[in-house]
Amino acid sequence: MDPKDFLAEAQIMKKLRHAKLIQLYAVCTLEEPIYIITELMRNGSLLEYLQGKGKTLNLQRLIDMAAQIAAGMAYLESQNYIHRDLAARNVLVAELNVVKIADFGLARLIKEDEYEARIGARFPIKWTAPEAANYSKFSIKSDVWSFGILLTELVTYGRIPYPGMTNAEVLHQVEHGYRMPCPPGCPTALYDIMLECWNKDPMKRPTFETLQWKLEDSSLWKVLSIRKHLHIKVLKTFYNFLGYFVNTY
Repeated sequence: MDPKDFLAEAQIMKKLRHAKLIQLYAVCTLEEPIYIITELMRNGSLLEYLQGKGKTLNLQRLIDMAAQIAAGMAYLESQNYIHRDLAARNVLVAELNVVKIADFGLARLIKEDEYEARIGARFPIKWTAPEAANYSKFSIKSDVWSFGILLTELVTYGRIPYPGMTNAEVLHQVEHGYRMPCPPGCPTALYDIMLECWNKDPMKRPTFETLQWKLEDSSLWKVLSIRKHLHIKVLKTFYNFLGYFVNTY
C-alpha cells in the first residue's frame, strides 16, 4: 500500500470512534515501513473464524454478530461515511464473539448522497451493489447491499457468494434480477432481510439503523426458538415411535 493511502486510512480511523469499529491506538511514521497499531482482536478475521472455530456457532450467535456489524455501520451512516468494502474478511473477531468493522482503506466521507469512484478503481464484484459495480456510484445504500451479502457469509460459515459463478456472470445475472436463493438452514425472516438489502432501487433498501433493530428484534429470535422447538419435538416423536416399533416387533 502507498504510504499516503496508509496514512489516509489512519486518519479515517482516528476520526471514527465507536464500540463496533476497530480502534486505532497509534501510528508510527518516523521511518518506513509505517505501522498502524490497533486494539487486539484475538480471533482474526470473521471469514477465517467462520471457516474454523466459528463453525460451532448456532444461528442465534450468528444473528447477534450481524446485529453488531449493523450497529457499527449505523454509526458510519450517521457520520456520512461509506465503507465500500464491507465483507466478512474485513470484520475482526475478539473473545466472546465480539465483532468489529475494520479495513477502512476504501472508506470515504460523502458530502452528497453518493460518491463516484475514480476511473479504473477495482472492487470485489460479488459484494458490490450493481450501481456501484456498473457505474462506480457508491452510497451508504451500496454498503447495505454488501451487508446483505455478508449475511450469507455468516449463515453459510464463510462460503463464497454466488458459488459457481464468475464475476462477469454475477454482474449480468444480478442486473437482470437474479438474487441468491435462501441459504440452507436460513430462516425466512432473515432471508427477507437479505432481499431488502438487495433491492434494485438503492433508496428502497433499509437504513443500517433499521437493520440493527430488525436483527435485535425479539420476534426474529422467537421465530428461531419456535423452529428449534419444532425440530426437537419432531425428533422426540420420531424416537418415541421408533422405540414403540422396536418394543412391539
